[in-house]
Amino acid sequence: MHALIVIDLQTDFCPGGALAVAGGDEIVAPVNAMMSEFDAVILTQDWHPAGHSSFASSHDGKAPFELTEMPYGPQVLWPDHCVIGSPGAAFHPELETDRADLVIRKGFRPAIDSYSAFFENDHSTPTGLEGYLRTRGIGRLTMVGLATDFCVNFSAVDAAKLGFDVTVLESACRGIDLDGSLAAAREGMRAAGVTLT
Repeated sequence: MHALIVIDLQTDFCPGGALAVAGGDEIVAPVNAMMSEFDAVILTQDWHPAGHSSFASSHDGKAPFELTEMPYGPQVLWPDHCVIGSPGAAFHPELETDRADLVIRKGFRPAIDSYSAFFENDHSTPTGLEGYLRTRGIGRLTMVGLATDFCVNFSAVDAAKLGFDVTVLESACRGIDLDGSLAAAREGMRAAGVTLT
């Protein structure tokens, strides 16, 4: 069984959004077009409470994209984005969400961020996605979405570490490339056994 995992294709990550990824909206139509080729379609959704600890606005004197140290390790501080119930947290309006078997929401714990579809940023608190995939007998994953160097990267590496056969379809992803993070992400994904196509 082969699942398509669509990572965080949300309004705030598309042009005009609070944390826009250049060209983020360009992948919506190709993602919709490929959904029928898979046994399952799973969407992830960044879902932060207001005042989340990963927001620069929650740290006095800190600016977006600065690094800070959290109990679970280094954390990039972001502009406020994907706040629960806000228009920016919604999926891109053209994304065919009715095709999804499952929506996994992540980042809803106030004190910890979550890039990966599988674990919070402490790398140990699970989202439940692994169990869902295993009980459905899904062993192959193709990942698309936003952003290549953060949530797609962390999700792909975690999936490979958990023993899934993982492909990242780069033509249906877009990256942020924060201080060379895109090249580092590609290298890390390949080293973890992820296929990049």
